[in-house]
Amino acid sequence: MARVTTPLRIGFIGLGAMGEPMARSLRRAGFAVSAAVYRRREALERLRTDGVQEAPSYAALAAASDVVVLCVPDAPQVEEALFGHGGVASGAHAGLTVIDMSTISPVASRAFAERLASLGVDFVDAPVSGGPTRAASGTLTIMAGAKPEVFARVEPVLRGMGNPTLLGGIGMGETVKLVNQIIISNVMIANAEALQFAKRAGADLDAVRAVIATATGHNYVLDQWLPKTWLAGTFEGGFAMDLLRKDVAAALDAARSMQMAMPATGLAYQLYTARSAQGDGALDYSAIAKSYERIAGDETV
Repeated sequence: MARVTTPLRIGFIGLGAMGEPMARSLRRAGFAVSAAVYRRREALERLRTDGVQEAPSYAALAAASDVVVLCVPDAPQVEEALFGHGGVASGAHAGLTVIDMSTISPVASRAFAERLASLGVDFVDAPVSGGPTRAASGTLTIMAGAKPEVFARVEPVLRGMGNPTLLGGIGMGETVKLVNQIIISNVMIANAEALQFAKRAGADLDAVRAVIATATGHNYVLDQWLPKTWLAGTFEGGFAMDLLRKDVAAALDAARSMQMAMPATGLAYQLYTARSAQGDGALDYSAIAKSYERIAGDETV
């Protein structure tokens, strides 16, 4: 992880499962970090021991910062933090840069960027991949969309949390993150369907996985994710199905704006929605396998 050599002041909004370790990584990289409470203050209290300071409001946070980082659930929460009562816009100053590391629609990102530009504020969309473990180690994959000169200015900040790549203009970071989410949502369903097919046929699933690991059907979800979740008999932890549903909805929203059909992803969204309606939205998204167990008459949970 690169250690910062410039005295950029960082404000952080959204100290959840990802945001808390990301803020801690920024402190470890040498940045002065302040944070404002988003929903609960427990994470901020823990971060105090790492030297994170508390700001009384989003507006005060923006006024005292060179860069404001957001990591919140979805576009409505981004809009609230930026433009709600006492939000970032209320304390914005020319030269401020907002980095939104939430996963939202690129359509929304571009709209937020336009509104901030009228205040003299630059915007970077920089969603991440890697989960809390890589957030804690400061090794997240960071997909950025920004003007090149703005990216160059905040690249040290991003490098404090992981490995950033500039992929194009505003909205392109979100676009590429949604590419990842489109793939994993469909691949998880394909794995669940295929393994339930193998199980119903009487195949040994360990043997199936070992063979597929050397075949063209090999994939990360089958090799690394499912052995820790469904195949281990648990759906706790991991990546919540409702968060994936939110990301897939953002992808479909962006596709509509381009007048592009995505039938497989539309079906995936409906399948996850049906499973969520059964009360599994907070479980890891591998819980989609329960729908296939039900189809096969094997559901036990």
